Amino acid sequence: MTGRLADRHAVLTGAAGGIGLAVTTAYLAEGARCTAADVAREPSRELSALIAQHRDRLHYVACDVSKTGQIDALVGAAQARFGPIDILFNNAAIFDLAPLLESDEAMYERLFAVNVRGMFFVMQKVLAQMVAQRSSSPAAGTVINLASQAGRRGEALVSHYCATKAAVVSYTQSAALAMAPHGIRVNAIAPGVIDTPMWHQVDALFARYEGLRPGEKKAAAGKAVPLGYMGRPDQVAGAAVFLASDEASYITAQTLNVDGGNVMS
Repeated sequence: MTGRLADRHAVLTGAAGGIGLAVTTAYLAEGARCTAADVAREPSRELSALIAQHRDRLHYVACDVSKTGQIDALVGAAQARFGPIDILFNNAAIFDLAPLLESDEAMYERLFAVNVRGMFFVMQKVLAQMVAQRSSSPAAGTVINLASQAGRRGEALVSHYCATKAAVVSYTQSAALAMAPHGIRVNAIAPGVIDTPMWHQVDALFARYEGLRPGEKKAAAGKAVPLGYMGRPDQVAGAAVFLASDEASYITAQTLNVDGGNVMS
């Protein structure tokens, strides 16, 4: 590691496991101070172990991003602990699927509350702090939203989730244009099939609706990737470090595909 994020404060949502945990680990390795957030009252076992190693540079805040009051509390706690926020890794999301004609209002409301409303208001409230800080400091901020290859296309069983991730791409573009005059960059990452704990739920849902055996969908998804395998969370983390660093200083309003070639753009 090269210290590319030294002395920067990053806020990361959905940080308890999977991609969020991998990015938190990578940001710490690059010298950042990190405020890690997730919905549980206490940090996960993996995140607790990371906190034990980096007590002076990592703390945890419980936050349900579907509740704007808790977002305000997260931003306030982050600033109180480590000062102005330089980086937002906006990752919190949930997944569900069902046939289109069986997708009910409850599923719709639940997915959009976290994946769209939560994503937007976390971004908005952190950006407001970045703009205020920009008036007294030349340091520019950067936001990275987590989209998905699902936001690049429709899927018969995954209509609501696909729509939420398409919204992430759109909001990223709009926010980037709004923040460009302030020198603040806003980008997104669209992972493909990444081997995270969430895939246990994804595989089980596809098995239910497509009549598959447990593990069959996951295996097929990995084989269908042009590179021939499911990605790892640390491979997404590499892209997240790059977009947060000065190496990406002329990149904004983009959604970077990290998917082994599933989507070409």
